[in-house]
Amino acid sequence: MKSIWKFILAQQALIYKSILILLSSVFLLYLFPRGGQFKYEFQKGRIWQYPDYYAPFDFSILKSKAEFEADQQKALQDLSPYLRSDQTIKNAVFEKFPTSFDTYFSEVLNTPKYDSLYQFGTALLEIIYQYGVLPPKSISNGKTSINLIQGTLEIPLSLEAVFRSDTLFEFLSEQISSTSFLDYEESYKDLFFELITPNLFPDTVFDENAQKEVLRNISQSRGIVSSGSLIIKKGDLLNDEAFEILDSLRNEFSLRQGDQSNSAIVFGYSILILLSFTLLLLFLHKYRYSIYENNLKLTFIFFNILFVFLLVTAVLQFDTVYLFAVPICILPLIIKAFFDARLGLFAHVLTVLLIGFIVPNSFEYVFIQILAGIVTIQSISQLYRRANLFISVGQIILVYGIGYLAFTTIQEGSVFKIDYTPMALFLLNGLLMLFVQPLIYIYEKLFGLVSDISLLELSDTNAVLLKKLSEKAPGTFHHSLQVANLAESAANEIGANALLLRVGALYHDIGKLDNPYYFSENQSGLVSPHDELTPKQSAQLIINHVREGIKLGQKYKLPDRIIDFIRTHHGTSSVYYFYKKQLELDPEAAIEDFLYPGPRPFSKETAILMMADAVEAASKSLKSPNIEELEAFIHKIIEGKMKELQFNESTITLSEIETVKKVLFNKLINVYQLRIEYPK
Repeated sequence: MKSIWKFILAQQALIYKSILILLSSVFLLYLFPRGGQFKYEFQKGRIWQYPDYYAPFDFSILKSKAEFEADQQKALQDLSPYLRSDQTIKNAVFEKFPTSFDTYFSEVLNTPKYDSLYQFGTALLEIIYQYGVLPPKSISNGKTSINLIQGTLEIPLSLEAVFRSDTLFEFLSEQISSTSFLDYEESYKDLFFELITPNLFPDTVFDENAQKEVLRNISQSRGIVSSGSLIIKKGDLLNDEAFEILDSLRNEFSLRQGDQSNSAIVFGYSILILLSFTLLLLFLHKYRYSIYENNLKLTFIFFNILFVFLLVTAVLQFDTVYLFAVPICILPLIIKAFFDARLGLFAHVLTVLLIGFIVPNSFEYVFIQILAGIVTIQSISQLYRRANLFISVGQIILVYGIGYLAFTTIQEGSVFKIDYTPMALFLLNGLLMLFVQPLIYIYEKLFGLVSDISLLELSDTNAVLLKKLSEKAPGTFHHSLQVANLAESAANEIGANALLLRVGALYHDIGKLDNPYYFSENQSGLVSPHDELTPKQSAQLIINHVREGIKLGQKYKLPDRIIDFIRTHHGTSSVYYFYKKQLELDPEAAIEDFLYPGPRPFSKETAILMMADAVEAASKSLKSPNIEELEAFIHKIIEGKMKELQFNESTITLSEIETVKKVLFNKLINVYQLRIEYPK
């Protein structure tokens, strides 16, 4: 049992990575579609490069989106509106009729004509309210028929069968003109103008139910393809018809697969997901070993990949139309902000390839998203500058738009058939990407990582630790500023992270706060505290500033990326001055007692700091050097570091080292105010 426990402890890092890959793979596998994928990838406007393809089974040809929407519109247009008759209003009109009639026909009261005029008016009223009266201009959109609901009856009618109050006078004139009551036409019109009240009103509940029913009954297909029928030949162009048939077959294939638990399909997906995550780990192991060893950083990368995948899946479940609104390019932005561009692009490409399995038109989607990811990585160099983020978002939206325009032109064969909805979604995508800065802040707090925004805050010389350094060790503070300026200039020349390097340079010597006067830059007199110490004791005091710096950095919660500069700025080099003094006392003295603990620089930035620090510190010993002496001096210092193999673990190249030499040389020329001597 003890041996098993020891093995687990010894291999805990590897076990954690295995569990991380396994859990991430299971999570993605759960989000993947259960059914199999259609065998062929195809797009409208492209050549069919596969063998002649025959229908594997009978299936329906689905209508295109435009066809289906046109059928819906036509069905709704043909649907007659529902009107409900209000019997209460009708009864009230009939009750009011006798009194109103007597008012308008007062001159015929108690005359023989009264009964005939009254009966004629009643007959007119019966005709008018047989089906009812509409409010003025209540039916529009060219409708010619209605469905009338009277009580429990539904009566389909022509629109002409019901009355409108604005056409009532025409009806009265027609009816009266064929009778002997022409002399009373105005009286009848005045009577009915006051009396008639509309009693037919739209029934929205019936209308909505009828619309739903008619839309539900619209067929989504427009034909059948029989099993064994030739669909397309090799080399044929995928026109609209062929594309719709193949798309219908793909949908039918997906429906037939359904949610069937096919172990072979799950196994295939599992291999692809595991392979993708394994490749990511291998990349980190080979090119970013410090991240590979850090389980927290590793978890952070996997978390962001899974988060983006989950976001895409959620949008697909809601509506595939909004797919291009998902700000996938936030992933490379975040990873670049905390790590570097190369890792950001690698993670982005792997994520997009995995998403390609679940999105429609996967080739188009993957192609456009990879292009957008490349632009994201190349465009944003200083995320802490707000203008840079807006510029980058604009470039990404532009790439999305151009890519979509190109694919639509290929598929539709015309630039004028563009659907502008995706263009609006690209703008929404860009707006969502602006939330990357608050998201970075949240990640910094959750995962304890550091971004360029935090680095900018740390570079403020009024920060607590730098303020202490300027007060207690002003010489060291001035040296750190000089090194920061030199290192930043060199970083800009070779494309390293200049802001990270500047901050690392400002803090690299904070360990000298413990015993500032044991370091020459803080000594003001001719007497040195080292005169009372042995060379070995002096060397240990000097070496100890690295350890003290690490402790101080951790106490003040400096990010690990900054503490790395404290650890590595001397690498495994020796305190050579005191070693030489020790050799004078003891020729057999071991150099191991005079070596810094390391580690050696492991990145371009830490390597540049070592060179800038060594050159700046040693340059104080120069007394009025000329151009040649200064150049030889810089070459000697850096060559010495190279002979000690200090840069062997960093990613800096020989060419970049030469560039750094030139930058340091040019900067120090300005410091010493040297001038090139021109020939007489």
